[in-house]
Amino acid sequence: MAKLDAILSQGGQPVEELVKFENPRFGKERLHLPGPDWTNRIWQQSDRSPQVLRSLGQLYGTGRLANTGYLSILPVDQGIEHSAGASFAANPIYFDPENIIKLAIEANCNAVASTLGVLGIVSRKYAHRIPFLVKLNHNELLSYPNQHDQTLYGSVKQAWNMGAVAIGATVYFGSPDSRRQLWEVSQMFAAAHELGMATVLWCYVRNSGFSKDGVNYETADDLSSQANHLGVTIEADIIKQKLPEVSNGYGAVKFGKTDKKVYDSLTSEHPIDMTRYQVLNCYAGRASLINSGGDSKGSSDLGEALYTAVVNKRAGGSGLILGRKAFKREMSEGVALLQSVQDVYLCDQITIA
Repeated sequence: MAKLDAILSQGGQPVEELVKFENPRFGKERLHLPGPDWTNRIWQQSDRSPQVLRSLGQLYGTGRLANTGYLSILPVDQGIEHSAGASFAANPIYFDPENIIKLAIEANCNAVASTLGVLGIVSRKYAHRIPFLVKLNHNELLSYPNQHDQTLYGSVKQAWNMGAVAIGATVYFGSPDSRRQLWEVSQMFAAAHELGMATVLWCYVRNSGFSKDGVNYETADDLSSQANHLGVTIEADIIKQKLPEVSNGYGAVKFGKTDKKVYDSLTSEHPIDMTRYQVLNCYAGRASLINSGGDSKGSSDLGEALYTAVVNKRAGGSGLILGRKAFKREMSEGVALLQSVQDVYLCDQITIA
């Protein structure tokens, strides 16, 4: 069992304050919370087929967090999203896709998420050893000027043929092309479920109009939570979302509709409350919320990762999908960081608030 003292010593005062947090705005008793029986308790009553249930069982039943209801996923699609040089120059071994898979296996993750090319080039060697999550659409920064859009890089059938248990996709909610992206991804998810694969949606808010007075409200609790709600509407089994950083984005951008009770009764400016509102918008937790690990900043990476994990767990979320903080350092250090995050979910003393 993971020790709380070790987690607190690594995370410092910010993590200690999170562990002490009590009295969230929205009580946990009204949420569907992670647990060992997750697949049977939640998905068995849904329209997901036995084949999809089997795929979900593989995701939740692999790695150090197996059969806990929590997920630790290594995502490495930044070679497209941020350029290969910007992503891998710090540690050039990851230009070779095999080392990405090795990192996920060594860290005992539930799954590895990457591009069609990365996973396909080594699929015969590794698809039976760790669940593959194939990310099928991407933005890229080589087109000029850049725009908030996603392009399909492959098909659901290609992911199925390589032995993947899940597909992933991004929708840039709030962007001019978001409605087309929604339709494309909805069709992809239906096809994936038909073939027995699980679905994961990167629910990111993107619009320059959501920045007001020097504050970026793309990560606001209410705007990101509405993105989650749209994501589960197209039957995403798992929602990937950034940790909320500010509250009341609707009020700041003066666009869309909300309700005063959201801010009086359902959320506050505390990170656990804001993240719980994200969980609430995932059908009260019926679809898993995994928060992203964020960029690598060097020496502060471990503390930031532990902070995010404690917020996610205490809010009622289902884990972390953390990549850059792990693969931008030596493999042994990346493994240690990923397993330190996993320790948060294995620590019985860190409870759901």
